[in-house]
Amino acid sequence: MAPIYKFWQATFNEAWYQLSTEEQGQRLAKVQAALEQVGGKPLVICDSEWSNEQWQVFGVEEFPDIEAVQKHTKLLRELDWGRYLTSISTLGTKLEM
Repeated sequence: MAPIYKFWQATFNEAWYQLSTEEQGQRLAKVQAALEQVGGKPLVICDSEWSNEQWQVFGVEEFPDIEAVQKHTKLLRELDWGRYLTSISTLGTKLEM
């Protein structure tokens, strides 16, 4: 099966900024662990705050299959990750030209 790529854009909200720097780091570590748990990997994470009024960061992640994406989404929900940011994502597969 072909890998699934997830392009996401996000901006942090007030709940994020109420966390201490240490708590923010702990949350990010849990999000990274959830990605690794399902066999996903980040391909790139970018700071776009300087060039985009809506989205502070964006990235691309690779997952082995759609089930891994679904499991990752469930894990993020369990971490209450959506409380700390607003995001949008697009899933796709590699286009061979």
